[in-house]
Amino acid sequence: MTYPNRSIRIALLAVAVSSLMLTGCVVATAQPAYVRYEPVLVAPPPPRVEVIGVAPYPGYVWIGGYWGWSGRSHHWVPGRWEAPRHGHRWEPHRWERHGDHWRERPGRWEPHGRDRDRDRHERRGRG
Repeated sequence: MTYPNRSIRIALLAVAVSSLMLTGCVVATAQPAYVRYEPVLVAPPPPRVEVIGVAPYPGYVWIGGYWGWSGRSHHWVPGRWEAPRHGHRWEPHRWERHGDHWRERPGRWEPHGRDRDRDRHERRGRG
């Protein structure tokens, strides 16, 4: 049995390692402030009472659970701990009434202070 020369073995090993490393890569798109879901005619139930445990790390932020919409009915999305984002505050998920229907506004990280003003300028194309 013949073995490939050393440079071919190294190249094959590099390809295998890089392929394994890329399997963990995820690209996520930013979500708009308002998601254009279908109007929901059924009001969301009252929020559930959640038992908030100890944060996994100091400074983590509790993101409360909320009622989501599956297209047919409301479903509970449990709360979670998240790492804080510098210069941002968490704006909770909420439902807003619009006449005879409801619209879902997803929770999101909002810039505050000087970061918020800079982000507004950048969105307007002046930054």
